[in-house]
Amino acid sequence: MRKAIYPGSFDPITNGHLDIIARGCTLFDEVVVAVLNNPDKSSMFTVEERCEMLREVLPQASNCRIEVDSFQGLLVDYAKKKKAIAIVRGIRAISDYEYELQMALMNRRLAPELETIFLMSGEAFSYISSRLVKQIFNLGGKIEGLVPSLVEQRMTDKLASKTRRG
Repeated sequence: MRKAIYPGSFDPITNGHLDIIARGCTLFDEVVVAVLNNPDKSSMFTVEERCEMLREVLPQASNCRIEVDSFQGLLVDYAKKKKAIAIVRGIRAISDYEYELQMALMNRRLAPELETIFLMSGEAFSYISSRLVKQIFNLGGKIEGLVPSLVEQRMTDKLASKTRRG
């Protein structure tokens, strides 16, 4: 069983994330989509909300098993615990590569048995990032086609809830 971890904040989940997951499924028998629980980072959605949305938007019929989970701490420790053989990372641009290379080399130093697999973003998703999606959304721009419709609705609900409270 070839298992890979696809870690990220997924705040919010974008169509680019879903593309990387689907493509990771062509390479591995199982992909664990691991939501990073970083208490120091201010997020739009809680870890639980992100996991719930991922479970709702991920394809049910896939050529591999997809598990949604969350983790805190070192990714390599989590990957070992899950008995993964690889970490999957998406690359959109050169700037992503520089950061991801540094992380991959550190992970290799910490866990030489664990491979990092870089998947280039599909052309249609190469400019999409969670940060940009949130920025556009918060400024009233349209995010249709950038995120699954369920995620767009949850973002709208979250903003409305925040507006009612504030």
